[in-house]
Amino acid sequence: MSSQAQVDMASVSPSSRLNKAVRQQYMSLPQGDKCQVTYIWIDGTGEGLRNKTRTLDKEPESIEEIPEWNFDGSSTYQAEGSNSDMYLIPVCMFRDPFTLDPNKLVLCEVLKYNRLPTESNHRASCNKVMEKMKEHCMWFGMEQEYTLLGTDGHPFSWPINGYPSPQGPYYCGVGANNAYGRDIVECHYKACLYAGIKICGTNAEVMPSQWEFQVGPCEGIEMGDHLWVARFLLHRVCEDFGVVATLDPKPITGNWNGAGCHTNVSTKQMREEDGLQYIEQAIEKLSKKHMEHIRMYDPRGGQDNTRRLTGLHETSSITDFSAGVANRGASIRIPRQVGQEKRGYFEDRRPAANCDPYLVTKVIACTCLLDPEEDEECK
Repeated sequence: MSSQAQVDMASVSPSSRLNKAVRQQYMSLPQGDKCQVTYIWIDGTGEGLRNKTRTLDKEPESIEEIPEWNFDGSSTYQAEGSNSDMYLIPVCMFRDPFTLDPNKLVLCEVLKYNRLPTESNHRASCNKVMEKMKEHCMWFGMEQEYTLLGTDGHPFSWPINGYPSPQGPYYCGVGANNAYGRDIVECHYKACLYAGIKICGTNAEVMPSQWEFQVGPCEGIEMGDHLWVARFLLHRVCEDFGVVATLDPKPITGNWNGAGCHTNVSTKQMREEDGLQYIEQAIEKLSKKHMEHIRMYDPRGGQDNTRRLTGLHETSSITDFSAGVANRGASIRIPRQVGQEKRGYFEDRRPAANCDPYLVTKVIACTCLLDPEEDEECK
């Protein structure tokens, strides 16, 4: 075995090297009429995902048949030990691609002891906003960029004591010298399709070991639900391969691209004939709320995006708002086809890879369709 291969093996988790044939023997056992349900929730960091599993007597046919549950919030940065029980409220159900049918994955909201949403539960307020503007049939599509790392924190397949060749051949690249970790990407894609996630594509990104998948179009609250579960599936697939997927917006300093979560937005009016005027109206409103949006577009109020939105590497400046047709260096990009057909959607390129999609879609909806100064949920 070469020294590089030995290094690569050392940077994957030990559990990923367990005998999978033995595991498959047990996974193939029948489970009778019982159903395993894995509850998934966002922890107190606003970025981390947690999960635990229980047995139900039969396969649930709808989310209403999934019972509430609880967990220890003092171990997830969400409560003190003296009052640690938190409520798990099931909101969205998917097929489980790891233990297979009839088992389920269930995304949950988290409520505190008083049954109010936790500080990291932004779904509750987002859902209220989406219900208010339901008539606009607002569609979202989010492009999730991420970077693969070894368990040692070093980019997956990068030289241990150096750097790969400069950016250029990696974006949508093919070949062992250009695409690092495609097995993970393809397994994640299939897992999403099996689960019922509205994943619509994937590609290798500009920096080596960086990839992207796209989810959408999704209407309203569905965008946040599907992206969070797609992230869960990504982390679980990476766990099986023994590597780590990071959503850090600038995982490698220097002349390397960062990672964003570009957000495509369209209302019914924008999609209809001469819809470009409504796109332009939305962009004008967004221009007046630039810094407010920046504060919502990463978990640390813009601090993470400061490292990424520099005006270089296909980004706009974090301090300046800009818009343009086919301009990937602008805050808002109008795709060339939209400019030609004068209807469609716009792309907000500012959200960071680690953004909360509930916050992103909520603030966009508030700014474009509601009065942020008067609407209580938008304040």
